[in-house]
Amino acid sequence: MIKKNGSAKWTGSLKEGKGHVSTETGVLSDQPYGFNTRFEGERGTNPEELIGAAHASCFSMAFSMVLGQSDLTPDNIETTATVSLEQQGEGFAITKVHLDVTASVPGATEEQVREAAEGAKANCPVSKLLTAEITMDLKVA
Repeated sequence: MIKKNGSAKWTGSLKEGKGHVSTETGVLSDQPYGFNTRFEGERGTNPEELIGAAHASCFSMAFSMVLGQSDLTPDNIETTATVSLEQQGEGFAITKVHLDVTASVPGATEEQVREAAEGAKANCPVSKLLTAEITMDLKVA
């Protein structure tokens, strides 16, 4: 079993408070986040973009793995995961993640690439974690 961790520290009220988020590797170290970075476009990070980065990276690795199972090696996979946060009643929910993917896979048919992408979308560990609707647009280069 592999275990990784991230941590967050928060001080103050929801709107005026501030937080810092870090990862065990130090790649993120005391990066600021808060109401203003999540809802008002201020500089800093927020949970949704971190989930997007996690999903995009996980999907890309899974896509490469699935292609490899058919002896195909991608030259390039570029993935952007757009995470939708919507108000629901008194609170908010992450309702959708949309993957925009461009892949260049020498020697593969478009059908092979699309099939592998769908498999990766359904089976990457981050996709399995999310209960939100996951959609995808794929460009095969």
